[in-house]
Amino acid sequence: MRDIVALIIPILVDQAFVVCLTLLNTAMVSTSGVAAVSAVNMVDSLNIFLLQVFIAVATGGTVVVAQYRGSGNEEMVVRSAAQAISAVAILSLVISVLLIIFHGPVLGVLFGKAEEDVMENARVYLIGSCVSYPFIAVVEACCGALRGVAETKSSLGLSLVTNLGYMLLNVLFITVLDLGVRGLVISLIASRLIGMAISLLYLSLYNHTLHFHIRDALKIDPAIQRRIMFIGLPFAAEQMFFNGGKLLTQTFIVGLGTLSLTINAICSSLTNLFQIGSNALNLAVVTVVGQCMGRRDVADARKFVKSFIGLSTCSFILGASVMLPLFHPLVSLFHPPAEIVPTIFTIVAMTAIGQPLLWSMSFITPSALRAAGDSKFTSVVSMCTMWLFRVVMGYVFGITLGFGIIGVWAAMNLEWGVRGLVFMLRFRGNKWHAHHVI
Repeated sequence: MRDIVALIIPILVDQAFVVCLTLLNTAMVSTSGVAAVSAVNMVDSLNIFLLQVFIAVATGGTVVVAQYRGSGNEEMVVRSAAQAISAVAILSLVISVLLIIFHGPVLGVLFGKAEEDVMENARVYLIGSCVSYPFIAVVEACCGALRGVAETKSSLGLSLVTNLGYMLLNVLFITVLDLGVRGLVISLIASRLIGMAISLLYLSLYNHTLHFHIRDALKIDPAIQRRIMFIGLPFAAEQMFFNGGKLLTQTFIVGLGTLSLTINAICSSLTNLFQIGSNALNLAVVTVVGQCMGRRDVADARKFVKSFIGLSTCSFILGASVMLPLFHPLVSLFHPPAEIVPTIFTIVAMTAIGQPLLWSMSFITPSALRAAGDSKFTSVVSMCTMWLFRVVMGYVFGITLGFGIIGVWAAMNLEWGVRGLVFMLRFRGNKWHAHHVI
């Protein structure tokens, strides 16, 4: 139990910092007006879509590293970590170049109905984000490899360097120099470049578990790459379809107007506060279950998954109990127009009720299944429930029935419940642990 707590605490601190940083950044950008907030929120939907693909491949590396660590094969731990970093770096570079070339058509297709000032801010932010993709992808791959060997303190340190630098630079370029979205772009590129440099330096010179060398990452090992992609590619496809559904939902919201975009941005920032503890558990369960499956201890894996789901539920209840009474001070950070505050509260309250009941089964369970190698099933289920419930029902509730942005969020809660039920039924069976990743 002490080892599990030591694993979770650094991830928890990291998640708390990232979520609070996102909230503060949105608040800082809001001083530049609703057009800036709406543009950043729009492009961040695409950013999250692509970053999750990088993280998916990095997670493939985490699973392979964790299973080799559980089996005691230290040589393969080192080689797998290097190959995970090279895989994510190549993928992110290709995507970055393609999106910079085709940024105009992409924005036109996704957000063509947005107002002109919103689109101009979105164009600047998207190009800047693309430049930073390879930098943050390498940081995520390094952190993923470290989580695979349960060195979450080191992973926390690398993440804090990147995110703290981002926050401090945002204060300088947005708050002090008043550069708006352009200041946000400068901060993003600079902080992620620094984070990548420090991550590679740490793994090369100071980490004595992974023994990373740049030359190892430059030598592609097809056998290890296949193992990483066995987990990473289905998860990446899932993330593409899952976040693609989110992007499509975002187009509904664009059609509802700039105020609805602002409501969505603020609600996303606030509800992420409730998820801090559960997101940490969601990351930690990959390492724990991966190492259990590396030594083929299915009973231990089942026990830990049940415990993590219970802890996640308690975390949501605690978060809602603390955050809901502080709603008005928190929402005031974003300087919203007074007429949208009641709608924001309705969505936040609805989500605070739904998360303890639905989110943990919907997200922690598939992460555990994926760590055991059951990646194809989890990906297919996630894609189907996303498109059938969140996208289709989001359109029905939000547009057809006229519930607007509240209807879109209600459909998201419905999707959590359906997919959580499917994953729990899978977990009760035996097929999920029949795979052999290594």
